[in-house]
Order: sequence, then structure tokens, then C-alpha cells
Amino acid sequence: MEKGSFVIVHLTAPKEQFWGLLHGMNATGVTLRGINMVSFEDWARQTAKGGEKTMDAVLMFFPMHRVERMFLDEDMGVVPSHARRFQDIVGTPARDYFERNFDATPRAH
Repeated sequence: MEKGSFVIVHLTAPKEQFWGLLHGMNATGVTLRGINMVSFEDWARQTAKGGEKTMDAVLMFFPMHRVERMFLDEDMGVVPSHARRFQDIVGTPARDYFERNFDATPRAH
């Protein structure tokens, strides 16, 4: 998996799942701009409606000891990827949304 891929990250301690755009991965951990899978549908529907946001994708770092596994977000037969689901709900490709709303190159502050 390369920077710029949409991925699903499964974490331990506590168990969580996040979807988003991979910003980086090395021996220390994974950097992702994304959202908790529990909030994905609500976030996509809120984004489709426009207006003031109460949630959005955020840049986050997961230390490698928490990463259980990571999957490339892709269609599986008739089951659409989350990126495709986002596009179906919002009407905009997920990549276009991320490029338009977020700086593509995270920097230290």
C-alpha cells in the first residue's frame, strides 16, 4: 500500500476501525487522514447535505503496536469500496473531496 491509497485500518487496545487516505507508513506507525468507521455513514450524509460540519476526516497517527491489520479499500464483487460508497452518497469522488478540502502534504507544526 502506498501513500495516497484509501485504506481500512483495524486497531487493537481498544478495537477500532478507521477508513481514509494513507499519508504514510513506517516502522513506528501509520498516518491516515480519515474517520472512524462507526461515523462513516453519518459523515458522508452530512457532507452530502452541505452546511456547517460537526465532523470531518482528521489527520491521525496510529503507533504500529496498535495496528492489527490494514486493507486496501477496494470493491469486492458486488460490495462497493467505502470510497465508492462515499461517491454514491455525496456525488463527489472521495479523492476529489480530500484533495479539495485538505492539504495533501501534512507538515509538523
